[in-house]
Amino acid sequence: METDNKMGQEPINKLILQMSMPPLFSMFLQYSYNLVDSMFVAKINEQALAAVSLSFPITTLMNALSIWLGVGVNVRIASYLGQKRQEKADRVATLGLIVSVILGICVNLFVLAIMKPYYRAFTNDAQIFSYGMTYMQICAFMQIPNMVHILIQKELQATGNMLAPMWFQIAGVVFNFIFDPLLIFGIGPFPKMGIAGAALATVLGYTLSMLIALVMILFTKQKVRLQFQGFRIEGKMLGDVFASGLPSFIMNALGSFMVTFVNIFLVAYSDTAVAFFGAYFKVQQLIVMTVNGLIQGCLPIMSFNYGAGKKDRLQQSYRSGRKIATCMMAVGTLLVLVFPNQILALFSASKAMREFGIPAMRIMAIGFIFSGISTMAATYAQSTNKLIQSIVIQLLRQAVLLLPVMWVCNLLFHIWGIWIAFPITEIVVMIVSILIVKSDKISR
Repeated sequence: METDNKMGQEPINKLILQMSMPPLFSMFLQYSYNLVDSMFVAKINEQALAAVSLSFPITTLMNALSIWLGVGVNVRIASYLGQKRQEKADRVATLGLIVSVILGICVNLFVLAIMKPYYRAFTNDAQIFSYGMTYMQICAFMQIPNMVHILIQKELQATGNMLAPMWFQIAGVVFNFIFDPLLIFGIGPFPKMGIAGAALATVLGYTLSMLIALVMILFTKQKVRLQFQGFRIEGKMLGDVFASGLPSFIMNALGSFMVTFVNIFLVAYSDTAVAFFGAYFKVQQLIVMTVNGLIQGCLPIMSFNYGAGKKDRLQQSYRSGRKIATCMMAVGTLLVLVFPNQILALFSASKAMREFGIPAMRIMAIGFIFSGISTMAATYAQSTNKLIQSIVIQLLRQAVLLLPVMWVCNLLFHIWGIWIAFPITEIVVMIVSILIVKSDKISR
């Protein structure tokens, strides 16, 4: 099937760079929200950093739900455009926006309901509990703008428009970076709000991104058009969207559950250990999710060419994406191995945190390079509707294999076993993903 869409014609390597650089930068900015919050909050005290660290599984899960819907819509739109079914693509885009608002409200209310028992389960420190409640009572309201702007971002990316989503992402992150210190420390005419200021800056940053995204999708010419007149929610279409986005949700949500379980191990040692892992995980997510930007660029290319029946381009996209992901992860590994002290300094780390944190970061960073290979294999499976294979890889990486390995290593090596479990798991999952690729003849 011939198509005038660039995803079916442009040279693959050039196309991957064109499609991946904007979302790669956007993902870097997306995950810098929590990193920036933690950097400034750490200047209050270590208890404030621990509180934000404990909130990270909740905010990560909120992001994962947004990405689930957004990626599901992205895959379906790209596939329909590859099949030249414009009306279907428009209906999916409309469905996504309506569901993003409804689901955003539901998630917002759910987070407000679970906050108190969640923090009670993880800390007996009254100050950490107070900081955590204050932070999340405001941060819960990020979900609606977060879900809407990510949904629109994915809709535009599915059409090959990768630049526009980058700009409204930049606007929100720049706002957050500027207003974090202003509202936390009360600089100039702004009130001194402490940890509440960090949360408010985050919510307002997401809101700004959402407003710009809405203007873009509603009032500028795009390759998908929202059709509200006579629109009705179709159960099958909604099911297809959630099925297509499920592997991405699992990839992101498992990070939330993984941090929660790691914190269960770490609270037995100290609040400093919890604060350290929260800081480290934000750095790790910044690296991993920046590579996820590459995946977001590759996913619509693969989905489009799969829908168009262009198998050679599909396979070439996978192989090129895998090489680039491996190189990016190698750079991330090198940065953490060489500069752990400087990274921890961003979080005003105490001497005690640095003593075990520096070697811990180096141990865990070894696993980065292996995760790039397994993640790209999972992405290929997702783009070709082999959802079970994609989900299996993600489940092994962040739950099914990691947690028992961590439990055994913790028994054998105590806190050092927790850090060692990460590279062991990544190596095993890489081997499994290679076997899955070969059995499916993906790379041939």
